[in-house]
Parts: sequence; C-alpha cells; structure tokens
Amino acid sequence: MAKKTPEQSAKLLMRLARPDDVPALVDLTARVYSPAWGHSAEMLRSQQTHFPEGQFVVEYAGKVVGYCATFRIDEATALAPHTWMQITGGGMASRHKADGDWLYGMEVVVHPDYRGMRIGQRLYHARKRLCMDLKLRGIVFGGRIPGLAKNIGRYGSAEAYVRAVVAGERRDATLSFQLTNGFEVVGLLRAYVPSDHESLGWAAQLVWRNPALLDHPDIPSIPSPRHLPDLVRVASVQYLQRRIRSFEEFATQVEYFTDIAADYNADFVTFPELITLQLLSIENAELSPVDAIRKLSHHTPQVKDLFGRLAVRYNINIVAGSHPTEQPNGDIHNVCYVCLRDGSLHEREKLHPTPSERNVWNITGGESAATIQTDCGPIGVMICYDAEFPEVARHLVDQGALILFVPFCTDVREGYLRVRYCSQARAIENQCYVVLSGNVGNLPGVNNFDIQYGQSCILTPSDFPFARDGVAADSTPNIETVLFADLRLESLARARNAGAVTNLKDRRFDLYEMRWRPQPL
Repeated sequence: MAKKTPEQSAKLLMRLARPDDVPALVDLTARVYSPAWGHSAEMLRSQQTHFPEGQFVVEYAGKVVGYCATFRIDEATALAPHTWMQITGGGMASRHKADGDWLYGMEVVVHPDYRGMRIGQRLYHARKRLCMDLKLRGIVFGGRIPGLAKNIGRYGSAEAYVRAVVAGERRDATLSFQLTNGFEVVGLLRAYVPSDHESLGWAAQLVWRNPALLDHPDIPSIPSPRHLPDLVRVASVQYLQRRIRSFEEFATQVEYFTDIAADYNADFVTFPELITLQLLSIENAELSPVDAIRKLSHHTPQVKDLFGRLAVRYNINIVAGSHPTEQPNGDIHNVCYVCLRDGSLHEREKLHPTPSERNVWNITGGESAATIQTDCGPIGVMICYDAEFPEVARHLVDQGALILFVPFCTDVREGYLRVRYCSQARAIENQCYVVLSGNVGNLPGVNNFDIQYGQSCILTPSDFPFARDGVAADSTPNIETVLFADLRLESLARARNAGAVTNLKDRRFDLYEMRWRPQPL
C-alpha cells in the first residue's frame, strides 16, 4: 500500500471577495496606483454590495495579491463613449443593472511582487466564466495602453498606435495581453482616466463576446433583490424627554419601546438624536454646556452595552439615536450606535454639527459615511442636519443603501420642517426609504435642550408603488408614540428600473461626478 502523505492546503486560491478583504484591498490598490488614487474602503464595500458575485480576489499563501471588480450594464451604455468615473459611478459600481446584458470590467489589479504568476489571466478567466454562467452577451471595458506616451512621436495619434499593436507590429504591455486573451478593440475612449499619463488618458474599448450565445438571453426586466426579504418592517420611536433619577430608569424606558417594536415583529427600531441627554437630569448639577457634554460622554460604555444587549435579547436591529462621545484626541463627536441582532455594533458619526452644537457644546464633525450591512440589506445613517446635505444621502445610496435612518432633534417647528422637507427630497432623488425619529417634551435646566418639537415619520419615494404623498407613516406632533411601516424592497427595485421617473439611472455622469476623500481604515 502506498504511503499516505499529509494533505497540504493550496497556496494560490481564487474566490469571491468578502467584506473582511476590504483593508487588504485598500492596501493593494494603493500599492498598485497610489494612496490618492487607490480604491477607498467605501468604494470596495459598494462594489461588493451592488454585485457581490462579480468581485474576485486571488490569495497567495494567505495574502491577497489580486483583485477583479465587475458589474452588469446595458449594451447601449457600455458601448457609448464614457470615462471610467462616469461608467463606474465614481468607482462605486453604482451603475450596476441587475438585468444588464453585458459585464463591465471596472478593475483588475495584481500586486507588483507577484506578477509573472498569471494572476491577471486567472482573473480574466473568472470573469469569462461568470459571463457564461449568467448567459450575458460578453465583457466590455476600457483597457490601458501604457506604451502610448513613449511612442506618440512615432505614430502621431492614439488611433495609429493601437492599429499597430492590433496588427502585431508593436507590443504594448497591457493591450497585447488583452488581445491574446480573446478581446477585440471596438474603439478608443478619450480622457478615460486623465491621470493615466502613460496612456495619455486614452483607453482602448475592448470587448469579449460570449461564444455560447447566438441570441440575446432571456433576462427578466425587473428582477427582485437577491438574498433580501421582500418586506422590512421598521419602527420609529417618538420619545418624550422627561426627568429621570438613574441610568436604570433610562434603560427601563428604552427597553419598553424596544419590547413594543419587537412584539410587532419589527426588523428595525430607531430612537432620536441625543436621546441620552436625558441622563443629565439625573444629578441636575450646574455645569457649563461643554462640561455637561463631557460628563455625559462618561456613560458611553453603559449606552453601548444597553442597546447591544437589547438588540440580541429582543431579536431586533436598533438604530440607537445618538450619544455625545469623547474621542481619543479629546474631541466630542455626535455618534449613532447601530446595534444589530447578530450582536455586532457599528458607529456612525454626525458629519455636520449645527452652529448651536459647535458653539454651545463644542461638538466636532466626523469624517466618513459608510453603509452598514444588515440582514435586511444595506442601510445608512444621517443624523439630523446631515439630511440637509444631499451629498451624504447620495454617497450612501451609491454604496447600496436601501433605507436611510435619520435620528433628529429639533427645538422649533421651523427646524423640524427643514429636516422633514430635506429627508423627503432625499427619498425622492435617491429612490429610497427614509425613517425619521425625534424627541418631544422638555428638560428644564439642561443647557441647549430645554424644548423639543418633533413629528416622526417614515417616508418613501413618490411613485405609484408607494404610499400616497410619499408618507408610509406619520405621527401627531409632540406626543410620545411609536410608528410602524412595512417597506417593500421589491418596490424600490421596480421604481429604480422602470418607475415613472428613474432618478438614479438618469444621472448625467458625463456632466458631473462626486468623489469623497478616502479615509484611513
């Protein structure tokens, strides 16, 4: 009998990208390009959110050394003139169409130290297999022509240089590789990546046609979201601020509303912005506004533990309003803790403190807005004033957010209406759901928090599948209550693909773009 040898795990592995690959992919793209032009964590998460089965990584000895990003798109858009930023939605893959008949190859990167192992070839083969499995027409992308700058004097134009490479008279490190992999040049793209100086900004428009197809595949025109529930029930707590004697009393009130939402089988319950300022009424001490906020921040571990326990105990995802939290550098940020029923906890900071928050409490703004992956799809958080900046909502929706939660705190009706009207606009222009939750009541003696005006609501796009007036649920102003609404994700998909208007599809990527500054992980 032959001697049995011990098994050895494979050193080189190709697989689908996972959320925990994001830090390694940020490093990889920064190494290949530069930190300024590499992919941000939000771009990479967005690519996975929009089309998870189209993002591949290659590991060698446990290290991520290759990456390939793709999305689906319609033929007319893919073959029309475009730039990389336009076609990819700023690198977010936000122009992915679930019923698109072509794969668009938005990125392939290989670690410089691991070139020569045919990693790029493996990634291209994975793309082709995916295209054939999905029965799509083919693959299209803009390919670099890095030999152009050195040879422009000899050939005089990008067109002449590409013709020479296609004819085999000249070798280009990238384009020649694409041609040997079965791609054909169908045109040139001007200013595809303006920062690509080796290619003088040009790209060759390349296609690979699926050899297994003779006719257009039969693809449903309006597919339902995959791996997501059709119905998501959300609850919004309109919370009455009143004096309390202990943290335990605060916890009892919060648990009461969580229990109610869970009893009605809600998937999410959201609380108002700055709900924890109620804790300042415990001691009722005379403190300056800045000292009061810093004292309140001492409750941060208790607040996180409370909402985290309730989420797991009541099997509900909790958007826990917001809580002033001291940062390692001493700054105070207004932080929303999102506690999911799987036990995970996420922090999302208010980006735009109001003048009052800045001047009275010395609160400073955060620097990133990323979606949160939940069992009901990606969600985003905009804390009160953030909803009045359309860039925030668009950034979250570009990452795949379907529902935006807006914990708010307003003292007078005029302030409330600014948040309400802007949130309704965000729902319409992004074709998403927006859930508002606010405080009511008053806390005499608590600086900058003495009166409240609130009318919590759950907002929808304005189209036939949705509630009349774009309001799924509304509350009576200034009373304590809980709102519920069932939100259909399929309705969002239908509106985005074939609504009376299609705001997301009809954006003019040829005229404008939005690029957020990458943030460190």
